[in-house]
Amino acid sequence: MAVQRNFPLAFSLVIFFFMTPSFCVAQMMNPIDSCWRQNPNWRRSRQQLATCSVGFSGKMTNNIGKDTIRYKVSDPSDDPLNPKKGTLRYGATMITGKVWITFQKNMNIQLVKPLLISSFTTLDGRGVDIHITGNACLLVYKATDVIIHGLRIHHCKAVGPSSVRGPNGEMVPLGQMDGDAIRLVTASKVWIDHNTLYSCQDGLLDVTRGSTDVTISNNWFKDQDKVMLLGHDDGYLRDKNMRVTVVFNHFGPNCNQRMPRVRHGYAHVANNLYQGWEQYAIGGSMNPSIKSEANYFIAPKSGNKEVTWRNGINVKSKPWKFYSVGDVFENGASFIQTGLGGANPNYNDQQRFKVADAKFVKSITKSSGALKCFRTIMC
Repeated sequence: MAVQRNFPLAFSLVIFFFMTPSFCVAQMMNPIDSCWRQNPNWRRSRQQLATCSVGFSGKMTNNIGKDTIRYKVSDPSDDPLNPKKGTLRYGATMITGKVWITFQKNMNIQLVKPLLISSFTTLDGRGVDIHITGNACLLVYKATDVIIHGLRIHHCKAVGPSSVRGPNGEMVPLGQMDGDAIRLVTASKVWIDHNTLYSCQDGLLDVTRGSTDVTISNNWFKDQDKVMLLGHDDGYLRDKNMRVTVVFNHFGPNCNQRMPRVRHGYAHVANNLYQGWEQYAIGGSMNPSIKSEANYFIAPKSGNKEVTWRNGINVKSKPWKFYSVGDVFENGASFIQTGLGGANPNYNDQQRFKVADAKFVKSITKSSGALKCFRTIMC
């Protein structure tokens, strides 16, 4: 009997040690995944994830501790005015303090109105298949210390002005919402990791109105015109303080532009795979600083081969610091550089990570997006 009881663990260890070399190498070069995915008991130590983030979000340890409330979503319905216990909206808005949200089973959650996410909240979709669709989807509004992990967010639609429950259950009036998968408004210290985002009415991810200290990692963005916007508009000067890390993501197929588009602030774009584009891959306006480092750019078979786009570059007396270091260009891709050097991220010890050689990016990004996790072995 003892042998039978121990068989699943023994089996998991065998798979752990005899995985394909490319899988192991890719995880070793991805400091986020190597931090938690090699733990076969990740379900019992979910909060380990908060120690694994890198980039400008830093470590997300403010989201964990003995005072963290564990909340499990059991009901896929949505009521934006009177959230029911067991629903995602109840966990994200009605509970005060640190909340770690998981899901009981596979779910398709269709949001009636935008879902506001409170500070110190983690959405952890690992181990199940969670789809979020509906009206405007996820909104991080004037919140801090938020983790969004392991979700499939798609077919989000624009919605007119409305009121919904927000942090601490308070009623929050909202204006017109454009139909983004995830939108950050005056938010800080946000980590968006291992999500699959596609086919939304406006964009997939917006970081706007003074939001900063954001890491966007290991996501899969596909089937979208406007993918990622960093910076609200040309006149919003608070976005000069914006700092965003975009790392280990897979862009494509069927993405047109904004991977990302940056206004005013700073973006470190590293170790991402670009599977084509129509207009451009990385662009900006209002003199942002952008360091493109060790990405893998595959140009489309026909059309525009240039990676970059700049709006108003000749208006400024000084050239933008918008340059490429160690990138790989395939299928005729090219990168026009300006203001070479100087746009370094200057990470602190909690944010710093080693950028891998671009030749490994295809392997590193093979598991981008929401993961399929098994009960007895690692994701």
